[in-house]
Amino acid sequence: MQPTSIPVTLPLFPELDRLLLEVLGRLSPSDWDRPTLAPAWNVRDVALHLLDGSLRSLSMLRDGHFAGPGPASGEYPDVVRYLNELNNSWVQAGQRLSPAVLLWLLELVGPAYNAFLASLDPAAPATFSVAWAGEAESTNLFHIAREYTEKWHHQQQIRQAVGQEAPLLEPALYRPFVATCLQALPYHYREVAAAEGTAVRFGITGVDTWFLLRAEGAWKLGLNYHGPVTAAVELAGEVAWRLFTKSLPRATAASHLIFQGPPSLTDPLYSLVTVMA
Repeated sequence: MQPTSIPVTLPLFPELDRLLLEVLGRLSPSDWDRPTLAPAWNVRDVALHLLDGSLRSLSMLRDGHFAGPGPASGEYPDVVRYLNELNNSWVQAGQRLSPAVLLWLLELVGPAYNAFLASLDPAAPATFSVAWAGEAESTNLFHIAREYTEKWHHQQQIRQAVGQEAPLLEPALYRPFVATCLQALPYHYREVAAAEGTAVRFGITGVDTWFLLRAEGAWKLGLNYHGPVTAAVELAGEVAWRLFTKSLPRATAASHLIFQGPPSLTDPLYSLVTVMA
């Protein structure tokens, strides 16, 4: 089996920015108020959140400006609560901005944000680890890929709301998103007991096929495995992103999944989450 590696996503950010400005620039006034898959947020709110993510990263990680107290502790629930409060306070204040001003700010910050990411040493430790993959310390390469999944899935929430999902589902943009999210599988399966040599196949239709192999007391993620598999999952590519970002309820997800083998080896996919808040 060929071990997976963190996708190189940095070159994709300018195209993601271009597509975001394109879709937002074509919206009618009523489109900005359309509800999205993000709970309680409309299209305007998600666009504001995308702006916040870039500005906050530049302020904290580039400029060292950490305003206000952080989370009550490093425990997962406290971090999620802290992030939700930050996100919501920004969106509330952002209601003062017109769509034209919001577009202008997104166009202004995109190149600066991408230049900052390009300045990072990919192999150096990131300021914040990728917690949803179980890492206490992550490389900047993984941090950048995690940021790509954030920018990708929030734009797709906007596109889903206005019926324009296809551009981000192009393989050149979608496969890196999926490949980054699936880096969480070994950690997500850490409590799943299985004999050495057990293999589980994960197929995302129209994207690729990955494998989890039990070896040396842990689960290893890889590609191009040619041995026998104990279980298999086939997930419809057009909805995989929703499953990984908490916007596909289990009952709905079931209609897009095909399982083979023991449920103990397939059901954990339902709860794979690759977002913090």
